[in-house]
Amino acid sequence: MKAATGAQTVLDLNKRSEAVQELVDVFSKRIVGQEEATETLANILENRYAGLCDPTRPIGSALFMGPTGTGKTRVVEAMCEALFGDSRACIKVDCAEFQHSHEIAKLIGSPPGYLGHRETHPVLTQAHLSTYHVPGREFSVVLFDEIEKASDSLWSLLLGILDKATLTLGDNAVVNFRDTIIIMTSNLGAAEMSAMIKGGFGFRSEGNLLSHARTVEIAMSAAKKKFTPEFMNRIDHTVTFKTLTEDHIRHIMAIELGLVQQLMWSVGKFLYYVTPAVKNALLEEGYSQEYGARNMKRAIDRHIRLPLARLLGSKQIAPTDRVNIDVNEAGEYTYILTKITPKSKIEGDIL
Repeated sequence: MKAATGAQTVLDLNKRSEAVQELVDVFSKRIVGQEEATETLANILENRYAGLCDPTRPIGSALFMGPTGTGKTRVVEAMCEALFGDSRACIKVDCAEFQHSHEIAKLIGSPPGYLGHRETHPVLTQAHLSTYHVPGREFSVVLFDEIEKASDSLWSLLLGILDKATLTLGDNAVVNFRDTIIIMTSNLGAAEMSAMIKGGFGFRSEGNLLSHARTVEIAMSAAKKKFTPEFMNRIDHTVTFKTLTEDHIRHIMAIELGLVQQLMWSVGKFLYYVTPAVKNALLEEGYSQEYGARNMKRAIDRHIRLPLARLLGSKQIAPTDRVNIDVNEAGEYTYILTKITPKSKIEGDIL
């Protein structure tokens, strides 16, 4: 006699919790071309919300590597914006400030009896870690930016944090990192990637872009030379960011122009419109395989944000005004004042 079997349901592994889906939705609006990085952070948070994290270690850790200007820090900012409502809501450690062993005292404080003990206030305290907690999200994000520039002493501290989720301060107080996401960024290998792009890769042809497989190979080789196997083995995820294509930069340009419009609307209640010629000029100036999206942001600041700030400050524009931005045959940007019509829409004026 056969045993009766119950009904079976195929489970959907693509479905996420509402809290994590909210994060993914923010990423889709802010981050371009770095799906592996956003998926990694979403998975870390999925474990946290499900309560399946290792209780003896941080919630998760990741090392972000790859070409400069590809959004390594921006991904962390987008996560903080989604989680805490503020892109700056993380404890950021600029590792360039800790290139010498004695500078570690700025992070953990000087031991009693040492010079400057009372004057040196540690950064990585339990109170500081909880600065940005919000109800339902009582955990922290700690960013170690450009980790390769830090001294061996900082890496030794990180070994303890990554392995046992604890840090002992100079006064012997113990800081708990179990409710913390540790993100490290690194530009290791970026110089070699840049040299390869300069040495013969086309400026506009995506077919000539440095392949992602080659980017990963260069980054991982540089990391293995710089860091010990013990250090690398304690990092949960290592993500190499992709080289940005022209299409990626065009998408980033649209996002940045939209953010400027939101700011201008909130401050001065006016709109601006950029012509296709302006977009092409910004792309020409702002697209670089070598420097990623950083030149685009500078170009928008130079030709859009700063001129509009000057016009607003000099009271040449007022609420209900619209500024049409164009480029003439000489390549000069022009700014023409019109009035917003009842049919005007912010979306149409930006994109």
